Amino acid sequence: MHAETETTGIPEYDVVVVGGGPAGATAAYDLTKSGRKVLLIERGFRIKPCGGAIPPRAVEQFNIPSEQIVARIRSARMISPADQRVDMPVGDTYVAMVDRDKFDPFLRERAVAAGATLQIGAYKSLVYQEDGRVRLRYLDKSGSGGEHEVVASAVIGADGAKSRVGAQCIPGGDKLKCVFAYHEIVEAPQKEQGADYDEARCDVWYQGRLSPDFYAWVFPHGKHASIGTGSAQKNYSATAAVEALRKDVGLDTAKTIRREGAPIPMKPLKRWDDGRAVLLAGDSAGVVAPASGEGIYYALLGGRLAAEAINEFLVNRNPAALKLARKRFMKLHGKVFFVLGLLQRFWYGSDKRREKFVKMCRDPDIQYLTWQSYTQKELVRERPTAHVKIFFKDLAELLGLARA
Repeated sequence: MHAETETTGIPEYDVVVVGGGPAGATAAYDLTKSGRKVLLIERGFRIKPCGGAIPPRAVEQFNIPSEQIVARIRSARMISPADQRVDMPVGDTYVAMVDRDKFDPFLRERAVAAGATLQIGAYKSLVYQEDGRVRLRYLDKSGSGGEHEVVASAVIGADGAKSRVGAQCIPGGDKLKCVFAYHEIVEAPQKEQGADYDEARCDVWYQGRLSPDFYAWVFPHGKHASIGTGSAQKNYSATAAVEALRKDVGLDTAKTIRREGAPIPMKPLKRWDDGRAVLLAGDSAGVVAPASGEGIYYALLGGRLAAEAINEFLVNRNPAALKLARKRFMKLHGKVFFVLGLLQRFWYGSDKRREKFVKMCRDPDIQYLTWQSYTQKELVRERPTAHVKIFFKDLAELLGLARA
């Protein structure tokens, strides 16, 4: 990115946000509400494969209206390679389910209602002007076509795991490790159809035949259901795995509404900014939780933290402010991501280990701490004896002292 002479006569913004998913739309909304002139560029409203789960904290923290919640989950069921089935009731709370084909547009429309400008387009490149601002080029995909330019004081790249903004601007931005995820949205069955399905339960399948290094899922979406899986292995067929799972649960004849596939990041990038005026958020920054694959809440939060950092940058013109987004995110969730990364690398390594992992999920302390950490989005501290018990139980499994 070389500097170029300032250009006049083209649209100017405080911030250009590239990508209109949960991270980008939230950043655009927050920045617009704080008085910034924002352009939100969305490539084409492509729907990302996603189980759709968000914790109650996300509903409260980001003012998600009840009409966006298509189901309320009261339990999860873990299925092992040997078909061991462990129910994990949520307790006195719930897990909210959203459908991305409605949820993402809602977030974008909220940003537009707040004052952001929405442009259907594809990011092409950016350069720095001599005045320190960014000149960004995009391809108009709204019908008129052609390449256009805008000038902005800052740019947020929220354009997904294979972020073009990140690849061009951020050191290491083109080396994000990913799992390829695929799901099919189908019509939810009626009770009389006899499918192995519960509209208030998420089923998580830990079986190597369905995913050699991740998991497969059946998640209710109200009138629909998401059936999906993922893997980082190149020779893996996600479509074949989903076909097998649909037969297993009796949804092979259910009407398919749509099919979606995309890379899902599994580890946050070490750097989210370019030290000048560009900052990443959401999948572009790698903020999807290892082991669980949860990304919506972290994308929403990442977008908000990016907006806060950009606001501070615009006020003091100090590029060091851009680093605050990652610093604040990792302070809140870095430990959880580290622990989940260890869990995935060990417990998902073989069917023998998956069997032990599902068996451990019977432990009431594990169930309690899992749901409390998920719904509250922080490590639970009020039951230290439970943590100690789980630590020694985990250690026994690691050392092979416990039988599956």
